[in-house]
Amino acid sequence: MAAPEFDPVDADRREPDPATFAGGVVSDEHHAALRASVRQLAALLGEALRRHEGEELLALVERVRGLARQPEDSQLRATLDDVDPATAVVLARAFTGYFQLVNATEQVHRSRELTASGTSPLEEAVGRIGQALEGGTLERDLLQEVLGRLEYRPVLTAHPTESSRRSVLRLLAGVAGVVDRLDDPRRTAAARTRDERRLAELVDLLWQTDELRVVKPEPLDEARTAVYYLRSLAGEVLPDLLADLDAHLDSIGVELPADARPLRFGAWAGGDRDGNPNVTPQVTLDVLRLQHQSGLAELVALVEQALTEMTATTRVVGVSEDLLVSLERDAAALPVTHESIRRLNAEEPYRLKLSYVRVRLLRTRDRLARGTAHEPGRDYAGFEELMADLVLVRDSMLAAGDRLTGDGTIRRLIRTAAALREGLATLDLREHSAKHHAALAELYDRVGEPATPYAELDREQRIELLAAELDARRPLLGAGADPGSVDGLGEAATASLELMAALRTAQETYGPEVVETYIVSMTHDIDDLLAVAVLAREAGLVDLGSPERPATARLGFAPLFETVAELEAAGPLLERLLAVPAYRRLVAARGEVQEIMLGYSDSSKDAGIAASQWQIHRAQRALRDVAAAHGVTLRLFHGRGGSVGRGGGPTAEAIMAQPNGSLDGPIKITEQGEVISDKYALPALARHNLESALAAVLEASVLHRSALLPPAVLEGWNDTMDQVAAAGQEAYRALVRDPGLVRFFVAATPVDELGRMNIGSRPAKRPGGDGGLEDLRAIPWVFGWTQSRMILPGWFGVGSGLAAARQAGRTEQLREMYGSWPFFRTFLSNVQMTLAKADLEIAAGYVAALVPAEQQHLFEQVRAEHARTVEEVLAVTGQEQLLEGSPLLRRTLALRDSYLAPLHALQVSLLRRTRELPEGEEPDADLQRALLLTVNGIAAGLRNTG
Repeated sequence: MAAPEFDPVDADRREPDPATFAGGVVSDEHHAALRASVRQLAALLGEALRRHEGEELLALVERVRGLARQPEDSQLRATLDDVDPATAVVLARAFTGYFQLVNATEQVHRSRELTASGTSPLEEAVGRIGQALEGGTLERDLLQEVLGRLEYRPVLTAHPTESSRRSVLRLLAGVAGVVDRLDDPRRTAAARTRDERRLAELVDLLWQTDELRVVKPEPLDEARTAVYYLRSLAGEVLPDLLADLDAHLDSIGVELPADARPLRFGAWAGGDRDGNPNVTPQVTLDVLRLQHQSGLAELVALVEQALTEMTATTRVVGVSEDLLVSLERDAAALPVTHESIRRLNAEEPYRLKLSYVRVRLLRTRDRLARGTAHEPGRDYAGFEELMADLVLVRDSMLAAGDRLTGDGTIRRLIRTAAALREGLATLDLREHSAKHHAALAELYDRVGEPATPYAELDREQRIELLAAELDARRPLLGAGADPGSVDGLGEAATASLELMAALRTAQETYGPEVVETYIVSMTHDIDDLLAVAVLAREAGLVDLGSPERPATARLGFAPLFETVAELEAAGPLLERLLAVPAYRRLVAARGEVQEIMLGYSDSSKDAGIAASQWQIHRAQRALRDVAAAHGVTLRLFHGRGGSVGRGGGPTAEAIMAQPNGSLDGPIKITEQGEVISDKYALPALARHNLESALAAVLEASVLHRSALLPPAVLEGWNDTMDQVAAAGQEAYRALVRDPGLVRFFVAATPVDELGRMNIGSRPAKRPGGDGGLEDLRAIPWVFGWTQSRMILPGWFGVGSGLAAARQAGRTEQLREMYGSWPFFRTFLSNVQMTLAKADLEIAAGYVAALVPAEQQHLFEQVRAEHARTVEEVLAVTGQEQLLEGSPLLRRTLALRDSYLAPLHALQVSLLRRTRELPEGEEPDADLQRALLLTVNGIAAGLRNTG
């Protein structure tokens, strides 16, 4: 008898419904095509498994999958316990490969569906803005003002949540490309045959490729991944997206300012030093060099593409005098280039100009690589010179009446170049506040001030000292001193000052935008901001001036509020900070912009998702009001993760759910780990995700500036949400502060084993702790719960919170809030998604097999709160079951479990074997490899890590 095919069809002929986890309605046509693609890829994977591993292993895969669907799993456990480690590796790889291929084809079909869905998010948002203009509820001057500071900035972070190697991602991108071509009805039979053979080859290559990294990635490796995505966006997404924004605004008689940057990017790889000893000042400089070499190469490619179209001749069009003068300067500065292009392009001034631009960009790249001096006219000293050349071309076209061309290719080039500049993304720095105080303690000890040693000062004394120090402008280190050559400088001071010196070098080399913001984690009071500002002054990055000299600040400083207590104090802290005259001058020198970072991960780990989400919302309101009172533009930086427990969920919905008036043009949002590949791997999906978020930022900044609800109604809802958050926090903390919880968590999840996965450069645990909950980083905290399918950080406590409000007689009010308050509706929608992904029957298998008996009672608390949360969410939403409005998504989650269940069972078996080894004995290499592969596979199956 032939071995069963590795196929997505269940025994009862139910086919998996791999609709995107993002939700939405999939048409029958798209759904049928999606099912066909999944079946084809699953069959090819089965063939690869048969070729490389044999019929017996293919049969074992199907046997394990069949047993995993049975209610009694004793036979499955016996089967898996008998599997040797090498065979376990193959089992784990088979199920992981299936999910990887399903995810790739889902992305293709989702992108097609979005492409065919009619009006775009930007068109809809601009349409509503146009209606407000016509109706007189929006002033045109205000719209123009907001457009001038409009900025959506996704920040690609290096957090260790992307469990797939870049090599695997490239193969999957290749699979997606072929799947897309195969459904093109215009393809010939011969082309289809080639495509089908190529698809089989790629699936086979995927099987041959190691899913696990051999070595732990370094920050430079993480930066290369970010560059990979940014260059793809530059070439395939940004030009059309930004051109469409211009066109939609043109349709309502509004023009985006020439220097506007509605979309730009940020990065953390090479800049996030908090808890990562691998990010040194030299690493930061190396990452910036990589970004600028790549960014300049991308600008060259964009210019080359444009100059091929700039064929207008002076026999037909007029050219401005300014452009002709600039061509003469270019010819004199670049005589070799002039000689090579003048004969062919003498009457094509725009092509001539862009040819000079191209050469100057190439020479700029070479200059930065060699570290030589700038040559005026022969390369670019900064991005502004490049932009001046491009704007000069467009202005000449417009002056000659050629608006069609001036608003065409050249404006697309200007917008794309402005979004990326020469470095693709602006690097953020992040460091722990304690590092700055340790550095200052050494500096003050060295100069013998103050009378009480700095380390012994309380916060109020430090604030008084540092505010006066920042205002005094004297150097603590000594005028013009190099930290490396100063005697008696301690380790902490040397480290901080060398970092500041590296930042100054970076700005002098690449320009002021290369690093804009220095984020201070664990900000408890304003001394934490004043301290880093004083250190920046020592490096010449801050100069608050004098009556004769204006203040300058090359860096902005942003507090990071991470815990619920810090979020509660955020508004008063900003008030105190802006009341310090010296710091207020620093903010003025930064263009009256103050950035604030809001931490979702640690606040959720600290107090549960209900209290975290609500306190972040409350904090935004308070920060908004303080900034407005001081005439400061607030730029909020949302540190969201990929999972709901770390602030995840649809970005556009989250933006629209912000408090009114808290968004006034600029916003930054982290994009972490697997979220980056899910959003940006395919150009059509990247376009949709960027456009949706940008449209939401535009609409929220322009149309949601004031409250839409009566104050009395909003106040009542605030009271109800206060109650939900307080009761939710109480329930959550009762669980996590149980003395046995950490032991339960470590036993019931593969969190300790995650440290062996080479998925990030930063350690999973904070150094120097005693092994408690506070030492564990938020990412592995969520990752571990997700692997065991409890997914506890995304929902625990919500049921208790809602129940408390309902018992207080607020049931109808909760339903009104769900129907009319974007914040509350988005919050419950994300919780509902997490509840649907959680599977406590699978989790029970982990607990029964791995958790000591004395801690197993904690699982009953988890079960009880899960049941309570499901019940309360359904009561508020009026549904009879979770995801009632998304039946395809609900079925997808259920059917994916037919492939996830074997992986979970295998993981439990491997964890048990590993932990039963005698103390000190290392697990078999294949055993460890198989275990880590199950981690990869479950992450792929759930499309979520941490």
